[in-house]
Amino acid sequence: MHITQSFIDGRSVRSADTFENIDPATGTALGLVARGGADEVEGAVAAARAAQPGWAATPPERRADLLESMSAVVLKHRDELARLECEDTGKPLTQAYADVDVAARYFRYYGRGIESYYGRTIPLGDGMHVYTRREPFGVTGHVVAWNYPLQLMSRAVATSLATGNAAVVKPADETPRTAVRVAELLIEAGFPAGVLNVVTGLGGEAGAALSAHPDVDHLGFVGSTAVGSLIAHAAADRVVPTVLELGGKSANVVFADADVDAAVPFLVKSILQNAGQTCSAGSRLLVHEDVRDEVLSKVAGEFRKVSIGPGIDDPALGPLVSTKQLGRVRGFVDSLDRGTVVTGGRTPDDLAGGAFYAPTLIDGVDPQSEIAREEVFGPVVVSMSFADDDEAVALANGTDYALLAAAWTTNLSRAHRMAREFSAGQVFVNTYGAGGGVELPFGGFKKSGYGREKGIEAFDAYTQTKTVVMKL
Repeated sequence: MHITQSFIDGRSVRSADTFENIDPATGTALGLVARGGADEVEGAVAAARAAQPGWAATPPERRADLLESMSAVVLKHRDELARLECEDTGKPLTQAYADVDVAARYFRYYGRGIESYYGRTIPLGDGMHVYTRREPFGVTGHVVAWNYPLQLMSRAVATSLATGNAAVVKPADETPRTAVRVAELLIEAGFPAGVLNVVTGLGGEAGAALSAHPDVDHLGFVGSTAVGSLIAHAAADRVVPTVLELGGKSANVVFADADVDAAVPFLVKSILQNAGQTCSAGSRLLVHEDVRDEVLSKVAGEFRKVSIGPGIDDPALGPLVSTKQLGRVRGFVDSLDRGTVVTGGRTPDDLAGGAFYAPTLIDGVDPQSEIAREEVFGPVVVSMSFADDDEAVALANGTDYALLAAAWTTNLSRAHRMAREFSAGQVFVNTYGAGGGVELPFGGFKKSGYGREKGIEAFDAYTQTKTVVMKL
């Protein structure tokens, strides 16, 4: 049986123990994964520390060329990477191909951007020359979630390497293979060994060791708010900066004047993409009472048409990532104390053995209930109605999360008011981007985390400012 191993200093590294990589569509093993721990993390950080000074001294033009070369290599291996991502996560093959394309774009985008990323000069008066430099932190550590493993790793690694850092990545237990493959492909693209290292293993072992390692200068994490808090504590203990992208309970807010037919495809896709396992999924549907019946009827109708099956068959909806996650989703729905399941709320009868759950729409939930406030992370959307703009804002902002929100309205003044009043790191109007494109700074307010990835703003997160003051 194939073993997915850690990749450290340009080579595969075995671990004493392994664990099974489970196919969420069938419940059977795809292979074994090396169970790395503190020893492997020590080797990976040492390799990154040794490689980083030379990499930082590499001219930006050369780094840019290598990043663009990596983009081409990723696309060259598009079929292979998409299949690995599809099998590991369960997501439909079309979505896995999209993830490969976005990963390639991250390397190309940050390769093109790094050559024009400079410090500033500051006028301080005659006889003084003052300027700033943007310098890398050194070694960056990244603990990556299982929902978009290829995308999440690529956006963090491309930014870190572009700015002259070296990186160590700990992929999620459930989805390790594309992370290891990307590290291997970087060598094929011409990067020096050691600038990117991947340690496979369990979060409580390899992830904890990486976040606590004294030679890691910067931490990035994507995942649950509970684990993000642990990462933040580990960073605080060593006084190193952290970028956290955590949970979400994002709202689609449909006003009475909305173009409902234009909105419905987005309302559906925003919760069904990746089986709802997206931090910025549109998991709350807030609808003005005048259009409530129309919107719910049309969304439920689209849900009932959705094809469900193994990701490799490329249906509209694949399985959840694991039976553990399936149990979490079931638990939320089965414990519902107020509200009506309009459609779904069950496991499809003909897909026993996999982690499948039908598209689910629940209407009339209590805004203070757990299912209305906490992240389900499955194809489940809860609906509530409102009577006026103030009530819409109160509902939209009524959770501890604040990652993304969308307003559906044809009133331009209302659109601008909602963009101002919604508490969220991204606000969409008459569209929904589930995190938006590569160019758009992404991150949350409140318990959705802090720091920004994506866009040129991400360069700021992976560099530190040095101010130079010179008397002439």
